[in-house]
Amino acid sequence: MFYPLTVVVFVAALALMGLSGWYAARSRLVDDRLLLVGVVVELGLLVQLVVALVHLGDVAGGSSEQATFTAYAVTLPFVLPAAIFLALKEKTRWAMGVVVVGAFGIAVMTARLQQIWNLGG
Repeated sequence: MFYPLTVVVFVAALALMGLSGWYAARSRLVDDRLLLVGVVVELGLLVQLVVALVHLGDVAGGSSEQATFTAYAVTLPFVLPAAIFLALKEKTRWAMGVVVVGAFGIAVMTARLQQIWNLGG
């Protein structure tokens, strides 16, 4: 994996988590600023997916680690659109809670992707 890309996605996910947490504390709904940060995270996840699939054969640790790596890489780009869709449909403060949890999940799964990748190196 490309370590700087992992850092960018991780930091962007934490920024989204902080912003949506701030919105939840103030009972704000989804706006353009939150969507812009979400788009940055999603673009990073899509690039990360392409890089991960191109270098899938380089993952050490056996087929179970490759399966976990692939599942994380393929699943990650779907987490944020689902969370934001739910936030757009739900018009309460808990909508931002869903985005917080989604962004936290993205940060953790991105870190785990890098951890699996580092097993071979």
